[in-house]
Amino acid sequence: MKKIVIGVDVSKKKLDLCLLSGEQVALEWSVENCATSIRSSLSDALKRFGAAPSEALVCAEYTGQYTYPLGCACEAVRVDLWLENPAQIKHSSGVQRGKSDRQDAQRIAAYARRFQDRARLFSLPEKPLATLRQLVSERDLYMVDRSKYRGQLTDQKRFMDKSDYAAKAHRLKSLLSGLEAAIAEVDARIKALVEGDATLKRQYDLLVSIDGVGERTAVKMIAATNAFRDFDSARKFCCHAGVAPFRYDSGSSVRSRSRVSQRADKSIKALLHMAALCASTRMKGELHGYYERKVAEGKNKMSVLNAVRAKLVHRMFAVIKNNAPYEKLYVHPLA
Repeated sequence: MKKIVIGVDVSKKKLDLCLLSGEQVALEWSVENCATSIRSSLSDALKRFGAAPSEALVCAEYTGQYTYPLGCACEAVRVDLWLENPAQIKHSSGVQRGKSDRQDAQRIAAYARRFQDRARLFSLPEKPLATLRQLVSERDLYMVDRSKYRGQLTDQKRFMDKSDYAAKAHRLKSLLSGLEAAIAEVDARIKALVEGDATLKRQYDLLVSIDGVGERTAVKMIAATNAFRDFDSARKFCCHAGVAPFRYDSGSSVRSRSRVSQRADKSIKALLHMAALCASTRMKGELHGYYERKVAEGKNKMSVLNAVRAKLVHRMFAVIKNNAPYEKLYVHPLA
């Protein structure tokens, strides 16, 4: 049990902090969201309450890049940092009335005090991995915009005046040209980064040894799992990616079929779907045979594809755990 617990509500410009000493709120304050200010503020709080860094726990909701200064400050002060899923904190706090940054900091502190035995401590990723995650995120942004502009080019041609469409198409093609150049540059940087780091290169080579797993899927998996450190089992990642089915039944009246949850990382789920399509319908191998067999038995095609997605995740975790490429079973050409 930590001597003091600090709940932090993170926003773009500032942090609201609530310090609990025992079960009581001992201190509340705000600080600018920059590493220097946060580090100084945490150090002062520890001195004021006579606590060593090992006797304190800082808890905050994970809000992406806005938590980066907090992570840097906690690492400098050597205080344990716990970044929790916002939905987990919200649904454990009971019925809530009203909302403010100050109240949120209090709720986060209370959650951390009550459930600190479940804390999963956060540590900043190594520089190559942090850069890779930024590049993958940037590439996803450009890919979404490219798809949007391409859709405008193809979908509206028949429904616009020819001269208006020609002018619009010229502008869209200019934007697409810039996006293509940006995507190519990011891809080149990702390739150079992976080639230059032994750990990233090894994991990449292991992942692409699996049928259906291409370059984009392998890189995305490494980034999404923090080089396979954030998930200790394939099943947990299947839940994260939205490919693990769950039962929905209650009493004698609710009997729904098992289905996946919509709480998922949709970007990795989309890549896993494309990988499953490739492995099950375009490549002759184990997963192709599995897909054909299950469809012939009358299974729903999307359910079978979801099972293939889960199989791919389990294979990716297996090759990383065993540190060995995937060994394909021989499939007779007439099978």
